[in-house]
Amino acid sequence: MASAPASAARRLVRPDIAALAGYAPGEQPQGGDWIKLNTNENPYPPSPAVGPAIAAVAAGRTLAKYPDPLATVFRRQASAVLGVDPDWIICGNGSDDLLTILVRTFVAAGQCLRTATPSYILYRTLAGLQGAVCEEIPFARDWTLGDDFVAPRPDLALAFLANPNSPSGTLVPRERIRQLAERLPCAFVVDEAYGDFAEEHCLDLVRENDRVIVTRSFSKSYALAGLRFGYAVAQPHVIAELLKVKDSYNCDALSIAAATAAIGDRAWLADNRAKIVATRRRLTDAMRALGWNAVESQANFVWCTHPSRPHRPVYEALKARDILVRWMNYPAWGDGIRITVGTDAEIDAFLAAMRQI
Repeated sequence: MASAPASAARRLVRPDIAALAGYAPGEQPQGGDWIKLNTNENPYPPSPAVGPAIAAVAAGRTLAKYPDPLATVFRRQASAVLGVDPDWIICGNGSDDLLTILVRTFVAAGQCLRTATPSYILYRTLAGLQGAVCEEIPFARDWTLGDDFVAPRPDLALAFLANPNSPSGTLVPRERIRQLAERLPCAFVVDEAYGDFAEEHCLDLVRENDRVIVTRSFSKSYALAGLRFGYAVAQPHVIAELLKVKDSYNCDALSIAAATAAIGDRAWLADNRAKIVATRRRLTDAMRALGWNAVESQANFVWCTHPSRPHRPVYEALKARDILVRWMNYPAWGDGIRITVGTDAEIDAFLAAMRQI
Protein backbone atom coordinates (compact mmCIF):
# COMPACT_ATOMS: atom_id res chain seq x y z
CA MET A 1 0.00 0.00 0.00
CA ALA A 2 1.38 3.41 -0.93
CA SER A 3 2.02 5.76 1.94
CA ALA A 4 0.00 8.95 2.23
CA PRO A 5 1.75 12.18 1.21
CA ALA A 6 3.68 13.81 4.03
CA SER A 7 1.47 16.90 3.85
CA ALA A 8 -1.62 14.73 4.41
CA ALA A 9 -0.03 13.04 7.42
CA ARG A 10 0.92 16.39 8.89
CA ARG A 11 -2.72 17.48 8.75
CA LEU A 12 -3.53 14.59 11.09
CA VAL A 13 -1.27 16.00 13.81
CA ARG A 14 -2.97 17.91 16.60
CA PRO A 15 -3.01 21.59 15.54
CA ASP A 16 -1.45 22.71 18.83
CA ILE A 17 1.41 20.23 18.36
CA ALA A 18 1.99 21.34 14.77
CA ALA A 19 2.19 24.94 15.98
CA LEU A 20 4.44 24.10 18.94
CA ALA A 21 8.08 25.15 18.95
CA GLY A 22 9.80 22.10 20.41
CA TYR A 23 12.41 22.31 23.14
CA ALA A 24 15.89 22.90 21.71
CA PRO A 25 18.64 21.42 23.93
CA GLY A 26 22.16 22.82 23.98
CA GLU A 27 24.53 21.86 21.19
CA GLN A 28 25.99 18.37 21.47
CA PRO A 29 28.80 18.17 18.90
CA GLN A 30 29.75 14.66 17.87
CA GLY A 31 33.50 14.51 17.41
CA GLY A 32 36.12 17.22 17.48
CA ASP A 33 38.10 18.59 20.38
CA TRP A 34 35.60 20.94 21.97
CA ILE A 35 35.72 22.71 25.30
CA LYS A 36 32.09 22.18 26.18
CA LEU A 37 30.72 24.76 28.61
CA ASN A 38 27.16 24.98 27.30
CA THR A 39 24.95 22.30 28.87
CA ASN A 40 25.93 22.27 32.56
CA GLU A 41 27.40 18.78 32.58
CA ASN A 42 29.82 17.91 35.35
CA PRO A 43 33.40 18.16 34.01
CA TYR A 44 34.74 15.35 36.20
CA PRO A 45 34.28 11.56 36.09
CA PRO A 46 31.56 10.13 38.35
CA SER A 47 32.19 8.37 41.65
CA PRO A 48 34.58 5.40 41.29
CA ALA A 49 31.80 3.27 42.75
CA VAL A 50 29.72 3.73 39.59
CA GLY A 51 31.84 1.71 37.15
CA PRO A 52 31.88 -1.52 39.19
CA ALA A 53 28.14 -1.20 39.83
CA ILE A 54 27.44 -1.00 36.09
CA ALA A 55 29.89 -3.82 35.34
CA ALA A 56 28.20 -6.09 37.86
CA VAL A 57 24.85 -5.59 36.14
CA ALA A 58 26.32 -6.11 32.68
CA ALA A 59 28.15 -9.29 33.73
CA GLY A 60 25.08 -11.05 35.10
CA ARG A 61 21.70 -11.98 33.72
CA THR A 62 20.07 -8.74 34.86
CA LEU A 63 19.93 -7.16 31.40
CA ALA A 64 17.83 -10.06 30.13
CA LYS A 65 15.11 -9.14 32.63
CA TYR A 66 12.92 -6.08 32.96
CA PRO A 67 14.24 -3.61 35.55
CA ASP A 68 12.53 -3.03 38.87
CA PRO A 69 9.72 -0.59 38.00
CA LEU A 70 10.09 1.18 41.35
CA ALA A 71 13.92 1.24 41.48
CA THR A 72 13.61 -0.14 45.00
CA VAL A 73 17.33 -0.51 45.69
CA PHE A 74 17.88 3.15 44.82
CA ARG A 75 14.94 4.33 46.89
CA ARG A 76 16.29 2.48 49.92
CA GLN A 77 19.75 4.00 49.50
CA ALA A 78 18.33 7.48 48.86
CA SER A 79 16.08 7.09 51.89
CA ALA A 80 19.12 6.76 54.14
CA VAL A 81 20.73 9.82 52.56
CA LEU A 82 17.69 12.09 52.42
CA GLY A 83 16.04 11.12 55.68
CA VAL A 84 12.67 10.18 54.17
CA ASP A 85 11.06 6.75 53.78
CA PRO A 86 11.37 5.05 50.36
CA ASP A 87 7.69 5.57 49.62
CA TRP A 88 8.37 9.35 49.53
CA ILE A 89 10.56 8.87 46.40
CA ILE A 90 9.78 8.25 42.73
CA CYS A 91 12.50 7.74 40.11
CA GLY A 92 12.63 8.88 36.52
CA ASN A 93 14.60 8.81 33.30
CA GLY A 94 16.29 12.07 34.23
CA SER A 95 14.41 14.78 36.09
CA ASP A 96 12.83 15.87 32.78
CA ASP A 97 10.89 12.59 32.80
CA LEU A 98 9.59 13.48 36.25
CA LEU A 99 8.58 16.96 35.12
CA THR A 100 6.58 15.33 32.32
CA ILE A 101 4.92 12.95 34.78
CA LEU A 102 4.01 15.85 37.04
CA VAL A 103 2.42 17.85 34.23
CA ARG A 104 0.44 14.82 33.05
CA THR A 105 -0.72 14.13 36.60
CA PHE A 106 -1.84 17.60 37.64
CA VAL A 107 -2.62 19.64 34.53
CA ALA A 108 -5.62 18.98 32.27
CA ALA A 109 -5.87 20.39 28.76
CA GLY A 110 -6.84 24.05 28.95
CA GLN A 111 -5.64 24.51 32.52
CA CYS A 112 -2.71 26.70 33.56
CA LEU A 113 0.88 25.78 34.39
CA ARG A 114 2.68 28.71 36.03
CA THR A 115 6.44 29.28 35.91
CA ALA A 116 8.89 32.10 36.47
CA THR A 117 10.84 33.71 33.63
CA PRO A 118 13.60 33.76 32.52
CA SER A 119 13.92 30.10 33.49
CA TYR A 120 14.03 26.56 32.13
CA ILE A 121 12.27 26.74 28.77
CA LEU A 122 11.22 23.06 28.82
CA TYR A 123 8.38 24.01 31.21
CA ARG A 124 6.70 25.93 28.40
CA THR A 125 7.08 22.99 26.02
CA LEU A 126 5.57 20.55 28.53
CA ALA A 127 2.55 22.81 28.93
CA GLY A 128 2.12 22.93 25.17
CA LEU A 129 2.33 19.14 24.86
CA GLN A 130 -0.47 18.86 27.42
CA GLY A 131 -2.63 21.42 25.64
CA ALA A 132 -2.29 23.68 28.68
CA VAL A 133 -1.63 27.38 29.12
CA CYS A 134 1.85 28.39 30.29
CA GLU A 135 1.78 31.55 32.38
CA GLU A 136 5.26 33.02 32.89
CA ILE A 137 5.76 35.39 35.83
CA PRO A 138 8.83 37.63 35.39
CA PHE A 139 11.56 37.70 38.00
CA ALA A 140 12.47 41.16 39.23
CA ARG A 141 15.75 42.49 37.87
CA ASP A 142 17.46 41.42 41.10
CA TRP A 143 16.13 37.86 40.50
CA THR A 144 13.64 37.98 43.36
CA LEU A 145 10.13 36.63 42.87
CA GLY A 146 7.16 38.84 43.70
CA ASP A 147 3.62 38.08 44.81
CA ASP A 148 2.43 37.86 41.20
CA PHE A 149 3.65 34.27 41.39
CA VAL A 150 0.82 33.45 43.81
CA ALA A 151 -1.89 35.59 42.21
CA PRO A 152 -5.30 33.84 42.16
CA ARG A 153 -6.33 32.17 38.93
CA PRO A 154 -9.22 29.69 38.76
CA ASP A 155 -7.56 27.38 36.21
CA LEU A 156 -4.17 27.26 37.94
CA ALA A 157 -3.19 23.58 38.32
CA LEU A 158 0.59 23.46 38.80
CA ALA A 159 3.53 25.79 39.45
CA PHE A 160 7.18 25.12 38.59
CA LEU A 161 10.13 26.94 40.12
CA ALA A 162 13.71 26.07 39.18
CA ASN A 163 15.77 26.68 42.32
CA PRO A 164 18.63 27.37 41.74
CA ASN A 165 17.31 28.96 38.60
CA SER A 166 18.64 28.56 35.09
CA PRO A 167 20.04 30.63 33.41
CA SER A 168 20.76 32.93 36.35
CA GLY A 169 22.04 30.44 38.95
CA THR A 170 20.19 32.45 41.59
CA LEU A 171 18.35 30.99 44.58
CA VAL A 172 14.97 31.95 45.98
CA PRO A 173 15.46 31.57 49.76
CA ARG A 174 13.75 28.62 51.39
CA GLU A 175 11.67 30.86 53.65
CA ARG A 176 10.34 32.74 50.63
CA ILE A 177 9.44 29.44 48.97
CA ARG A 178 7.63 28.40 52.13
CA GLN A 179 5.55 31.59 51.89
CA LEU A 180 4.79 30.97 48.22
CA ALA A 181 3.79 27.36 48.91
CA GLU A 182 1.38 28.41 51.65
CA ARG A 183 -0.38 30.81 49.28
CA LEU A 184 -0.47 28.73 46.11
CA PRO A 185 -3.65 26.65 45.78
CA CYS A 186 -2.02 24.14 43.42
CA ALA A 187 0.80 21.61 43.41
CA PHE A 188 4.17 23.40 43.61
CA VAL A 189 7.27 21.78 42.10
CA VAL A 190 10.65 23.03 43.27
CA ASP A 191 13.06 21.86 40.59
CA GLU A 192 16.40 21.36 42.36
CA ALA A 193 18.37 20.02 39.40
CA TYR A 194 21.30 22.14 40.64
CA GLY A 195 20.44 21.88 44.32
CA ASP A 196 23.62 20.07 45.37
CA PHE A 197 25.66 23.17 44.46
CA ALA A 198 23.47 25.51 46.54
CA GLU A 199 23.64 26.61 50.16
CA GLU A 200 20.14 25.40 51.04
CA HIS A 201 17.34 23.19 49.72
CA CYS A 202 13.61 22.63 50.21
CA LEU A 203 13.23 18.98 51.24
CA ASP A 204 11.93 20.01 54.65
CA LEU A 205 9.06 21.87 52.96
CA VAL A 206 7.85 18.59 51.46
CA ARG A 207 7.25 17.31 55.00
CA GLU A 208 5.35 20.47 55.95
CA ASN A 209 3.13 20.84 52.88
CA ASP A 210 1.84 18.00 50.72
CA ARG A 211 1.48 20.34 47.73
CA VAL A 212 5.29 20.78 47.59
CA ILE A 213 7.28 18.37 45.41
CA VAL A 214 11.06 18.51 44.97
CA THR A 215 12.76 17.11 41.86
CA ARG A 216 16.48 16.37 41.49
CA SER A 217 18.83 15.18 38.78
CA PHE A 218 21.94 12.99 38.57
CA SER A 219 23.09 14.80 35.43
CA LYS A 220 24.79 17.69 37.21
CA SER A 221 26.29 17.04 40.63
CA TYR A 222 26.73 13.27 40.13
CA ALA A 223 28.30 13.47 36.63
CA LEU A 224 25.81 10.98 35.17
CA ALA A 225 24.15 13.02 32.41
CA GLY A 226 24.78 10.20 29.95
CA LEU A 227 22.83 7.66 32.01
CA ARG A 228 19.63 9.68 32.57
CA PHE A 229 18.39 9.35 36.13
CA GLY A 230 16.49 11.62 38.48
CA TYR A 231 14.08 11.43 41.37
CA ALA A 232 11.30 13.37 43.04
CA VAL A 233 10.39 13.62 46.71
CA ALA A 234 6.78 14.09 47.78
CA GLN A 235 4.42 12.82 50.43
CA PRO A 236 3.46 9.15 49.89
CA HIS A 237 -0.12 9.76 48.79
CA VAL A 238 1.21 12.10 46.07
CA ILE A 239 3.85 9.57 44.99
CA ALA A 240 1.08 6.96 44.67
CA GLU A 241 -0.69 9.14 42.10
CA LEU A 242 2.51 9.84 40.15
CA LEU A 243 3.24 6.11 39.94
CA LYS A 244 -0.02 5.67 38.00
CA VAL A 245 1.24 8.01 35.28
CA LYS A 246 4.87 7.02 34.79
CA ASP A 247 5.96 4.48 32.17
CA SER A 248 6.12 0.93 33.55
CA TYR A 249 9.91 0.65 33.28
CA ASN A 250 11.09 4.23 32.99
CA CYS A 251 14.53 3.57 34.56
CA ASP A 252 16.82 0.89 33.18
CA ALA A 253 18.91 -1.54 35.23
CA LEU A 254 22.21 0.22 34.47
CA SER A 255 21.00 3.66 35.53
CA ILE A 256 19.44 2.29 38.72
CA ALA A 257 22.69 0.56 39.69
CA ALA A 258 24.81 3.60 38.83
CA ALA A 259 22.59 6.05 40.69
CA THR A 260 22.46 3.81 43.76
CA ALA A 261 26.25 3.63 43.89
CA ALA A 262 26.62 7.36 43.23
CA ILE A 263 24.24 8.61 45.90
CA GLY A 264 25.92 6.36 48.44
CA ASP A 265 29.35 7.96 47.88
CA ARG A 266 28.94 11.08 49.98
CA ALA A 267 32.69 11.78 50.16
CA TRP A 268 32.95 11.94 46.37
CA LEU A 269 29.99 14.34 46.17
CA ALA A 270 31.46 16.65 48.80
CA ASP A 271 34.83 16.74 47.04
CA ASN A 272 33.29 17.29 43.61
CA ARG A 273 31.05 20.06 44.89
CA ALA A 274 34.00 21.82 46.56
CA LYS A 275 36.01 21.80 43.32
CA ILE A 276 33.16 23.18 41.24
CA VAL A 277 32.26 25.87 43.77
CA ALA A 278 35.90 27.01 43.93
CA THR A 279 36.17 27.20 40.14
CA ARG A 280 32.80 28.96 39.99
CA ARG A 281 34.18 31.64 42.29
CA ARG A 282 37.26 32.10 40.12
CA LEU A 283 35.20 32.23 36.91
CA THR A 284 32.81 34.81 38.38
CA ASP A 285 35.62 37.07 39.57
CA ALA A 286 37.49 36.79 36.27
CA MET A 287 34.46 37.70 34.17
CA ARG A 288 33.83 40.73 36.35
CA ALA A 289 37.46 41.77 35.91
CA LEU A 290 36.89 41.62 32.13
CA GLY A 291 34.01 44.07 32.47
CA TRP A 292 31.08 41.63 32.48
CA ASN A 293 28.14 41.55 34.85
CA ALA A 294 28.36 38.06 36.35
CA VAL A 295 25.45 37.02 38.56
CA GLU A 296 26.39 35.40 41.88
CA SER A 297 25.55 31.75 41.20
CA GLN A 298 24.36 28.88 43.38
CA ALA A 299 24.63 26.38 40.51
CA ASN A 300 27.41 24.95 38.33
CA PHE A 301 27.27 27.75 35.78
CA VAL A 302 27.52 31.54 35.67
CA TRP A 303 25.17 33.91 33.82
CA CYS A 304 26.99 36.87 32.27
CA THR A 305 25.90 39.99 30.44
CA HIS A 306 27.95 42.90 29.15
CA PRO A 307 26.85 46.51 29.68
CA SER A 308 27.76 47.66 26.17
CA ARG A 309 28.71 44.91 23.73
CA PRO A 310 26.37 42.40 22.04
CA HIS A 311 26.47 38.87 23.37
CA ARG A 312 25.87 36.64 20.37
CA PRO A 313 29.10 37.64 18.56
CA VAL A 314 31.02 36.61 21.68
CA TYR A 315 29.35 33.20 21.62
CA GLU A 316 30.17 32.87 17.91
CA ALA A 317 33.80 33.94 18.39
CA LEU A 318 34.21 31.35 21.14
CA LYS A 319 32.62 28.67 18.96
CA ALA A 320 35.10 29.50 16.20
CA ARG A 321 37.78 28.65 18.77
CA ASP A 322 36.09 25.29 19.59
CA ILE A 323 34.67 26.59 22.88
CA LEU A 324 30.93 26.22 23.41
CA VAL A 325 28.92 28.36 25.81
CA ARG A 326 25.14 28.86 25.76
CA TRP A 327 23.84 32.06 24.25
CA MET A 328 20.29 32.56 25.47
CA ASN A 329 17.74 35.21 24.56
CA TYR A 330 14.54 35.89 26.49
CA PRO A 331 11.87 38.22 25.05
CA ALA A 332 11.21 41.27 27.21
CA TRP A 333 14.26 40.44 29.30
CA GLY A 334 17.27 40.31 27.04
CA ASP A 335 20.09 37.96 26.24
CA GLY A 336 23.36 36.81 27.75
CA ILE A 337 25.78 33.92 27.87
CA ARG A 338 25.63 31.05 30.33
CA ILE A 339 28.98 29.46 31.09
CA THR A 340 29.19 26.00 32.63
CA VAL A 341 31.86 25.57 35.30
CA GLY A 342 34.39 23.26 33.68
CA THR A 343 37.71 21.98 34.95
CA ASP A 344 40.30 24.56 35.91
CA ALA A 345 42.15 23.89 32.64
CA GLU A 346 38.95 24.40 30.61
CA ILE A 347 38.15 27.64 32.40
CA ASP A 348 41.74 28.85 31.88
CA ALA A 349 41.38 28.21 28.13
CA PHE A 350 37.98 29.92 28.07
CA LEU A 351 39.29 33.00 29.89
CA ALA A 352 42.32 33.20 27.60
CA ALA A 353 39.97 33.20 24.61
CA MET A 354 37.78 35.85 26.21
CA ARG A 355 40.82 38.11 26.66
CA GLN A 356 41.62 37.69 22.95
CA ILE A 357 38.06 38.40 21.92
